[in-house]
Amino acid sequence: MESDTPMDDDEAIARALAGDLTAYEALVARYSTLAHRTAALLGAADETEDVVQEAFVKAYRHLPSFRRGSPFRPWLLRIVANETHNLTRSRGRRNGLIVRLGAVADPVAPDDPEGAAVAEDRRARLLEAVRALPDGERDAVVCRYFLQLTEAETAQVLGRPVGTVKSSTHRGLARLREEVGGELA
Repeated sequence: MESDTPMDDDEAIARALAGDLTAYEALVARYSTLAHRTAALLGAADETEDVVQEAFVKAYRHLPSFRRGSPFRPWLLRIVANETHNLTRSRGRRNGLIVRLGAVADPVAPDDPEGAAVAEDRRARLLEAVRALPDGERDAVVCRYFLQLTEAETAQVLGRPVGTVKSSTHRGLARLREEVGGELA
């Protein structure tokens, strides 16, 4: 008898390692939106889909080396981040930050055009300020506040010590406060 309860990550990984592609497809479905958001926020721009596809292929290939019992999400996002950084390096230019408006949307009444314009202006200024941050600070701020990862998950995704993540996040937020003022409160 099959359960209606969706399988958790550990079960999906175990089944995928045993050759069950449907189990891996469940992981892809579960983390696809987050992987796309991560790649876009870290600078994949128009190539987000390619980055995410390559990341899921690499994750599948390296699934046997995944440390069982560890959380899958930060492990996968590290692969996405690495693929995004590889892409931006291969472009030979500093990456841009692309965020779908819904990712940081302020709730504004549909019949409040002035409020919508103010919110849009605030988002645009904030995103421009985030784009201008040095890479390490930008990546830490994006992971912590746009992707809502913990410090430990951010450290794992970025391949940096937790202390470095803390200091990069602190410096990045200080620069943002300087740039956009009290709007971050």
